[in-house]
Amino acid sequence: MKAKDKNYITPKGLARLQDEYDFLKKVERPKVCDLVSWAASLGDRSENADYLYGKKRLREIDRRMRFLSHRISCAVVINPVNREMSQIQFGATVELENDQGKREKFSIVGVDEIDGHYGKISWKSPLGKSLLGKDVGDVIVVQAPKGEKEYEIISFVYEDIFTKEFTIED
Repeated sequence: MKAKDKNYITPKGLARLQDEYDFLKKVERPKVCDLVSWAASLGDRSENADYLYGKKRLREIDRRMRFLSHRISCAVVINPVNREMSQIQFGATVELENDQGKREKFSIVGVDEIDGHYGKISWKSPLGKSLLGKDVGDVIVVQAPKGEKEYEIISFVYEDIFTKEFTIED
């Protein structure tokens, strides 16, 4: 596996991908297959909305399952709990202070786990990249859409990172 194909992810992030895959495979796809079979039994398929929608939905489900399968097969699981690192790496939860004195916390996670609402940023994002390898007291400058932003690293810990569980609404 090439380095660019590796999908760094936390255990909870991987579980969320697996839960979504299992839901699609065991619940959603069979339900849509039943709908398509029923609609096909009605006869003329060319103007049958249930049949046409069902076939389209099956393609969407299959596409998503292939994507999830690939992401899961490339997963490199890194558990941030109780890591002993002297610098910021994947899985760290970092407290930063911006140049206006406002403090913010971010957890560095995999690309499949990004959630701005919970302060989870990708290790590939501009902020994530600039934090890797840094230590408390370091100052980083990040190029943001509205210009450069400067942050001082206040602290970092390796702890369990909250991950929203997969739900049907997702």
